[in-house]
Order: sequence, then C-alpha cells, then structure tokens
Amino acid sequence: MTKRILHVATNADRYETDPDVPTGLWLSELTHAWDVFEQHGFEQTLVSPAGGFVPLEPKSLKFPFYDSSAKAWHGDPARMALFGDTASPDDLDSADFDAIYFTGGHGTMFDFQSSEGLQRLTREIFERGGVVGAVCHGYCGLLDVTLSDGARLVDGRALTGFSWREEVAAGVAKLVPYDVEAEMKARGADYGKNPIPFGPHVVADGTLITGQNPTSATKTAEKIVEALGA
Repeated sequence: MTKRILHVATNADRYETDPDVPTGLWLSELTHAWDVFEQHGFEQTLVSPAGGFVPLEPKSLKFPFYDSSAKAWHGDPARMALFGDTASPDDLDSADFDAIYFTGGHGTMFDFQSSEGLQRLTREIFERGGVVGAVCHGYCGLLDVTLSDGARLVDGRALTGFSWREEVAAGVAKLVPYDVEAEMKARGADYGKNPIPFGPHVVADGTLITGQNPTSATKTAEKIVEALGA
C-alpha cells in the first residue's frame, strides 16, 4: 500500500519576542524530505497548528540554503499554493497517515508546542506503530506530547534537533523564547548532537526519527522511509 506522510509546518511569521523580526517555515527542510518521499510514491499532506497559511523564513531563501530543491518549489505556483491552504489538525484522522514529519524554522517555537491537535495526531500515530519524525526546530512539536499511559513521548528516547550552540551561532539566542535543547533534556530525552554547528546529524530510536538542522533533512527523510519498510 502507498505510504502516507503528514508534514507539519508553522503558521508563525514573526518572533513573538520581537515582532519586527520575520520567521516562518525553513523551506528546504520541507522540500528535501518531500523530494525523498515523492521518489518513493508516497502520498503527502500539509498541516499547520491553525490551518491555512504557512509563511516562509526569509533566511531560508538565501544561499546556501536556497538550493535547487527549495528553488524548484519556490518557483512552482502549484506547490506554493499548498502553503496557502494547509489542513487543521482538528480536520484530520491520524489513521489516514503512516508517519508525521515536523519541519523546522524558528516559527515552530511559537506554535508547535502548544498545539493539542498536533499532540493528538502525534500520539495516535506513534501508538499505532507509525513513524514520528522531526528536523531542526520541528522537535519543538514533541516537547509536550504525552502518551496514553501519561508518559512523555520523548522521555528516555534518543533524539536530536537544533542545538543551543547553533542558536548562538545563528545570532538569535536573545530572540528565541526558550532553549529547546535544554527543555528536551529536562523532559528526560537522551539528546545528542553533532559537535560541529550545522553539521548533519540524524538519530533513529525505533519509530522516532529526528534530524539536527537543515543539512539533516534528506537523511532524516531517508531514515523515515527505511522505518516504514518502503
């Protein structure tokens, strides 16, 4: 059967800590994974915490991150139109998906964690044996996911995501609302990272698959494909 992937993207277009600074989806973190899944014939759907419009992080549209994959999507009106009408979590049945993949961009820090709808979809997909994936700041969406037995999904599990050292290197340490690396560790996650900022790093712990940063998106998607047995 055709595998079905649910991509999660942010609705936040500004830092709440400084509304003059724009943010949004880090485009290549979606497109690199989309390309991999498309090559395997997977069905793909976009969802966002509030549904509707997904903004793009301006920095993701610049060299070196604005690569051939991102440019191809950005230059395709049909694909860009998908960002104007994403689904809402409340309109989706988790049984319709084999995997959920949280994309990044700093916008996720403001609307992923608190989304009860995304938490429900993640919990149900995970408990049914589906794959939960995240790249970069996408793992903000896993912070407060609680399983049916009351345990946190991340507690005791190996994972990765954008590090505090990378926040500092990116010059946004004073803008971000929290240190997600520290928050993950506080929730019992076995957090690991590439010691070289922005170097690729992917961690697979059963059906939980996470990538550290934009350079990790393709490998994260490939690991998701492997986990799905495709």
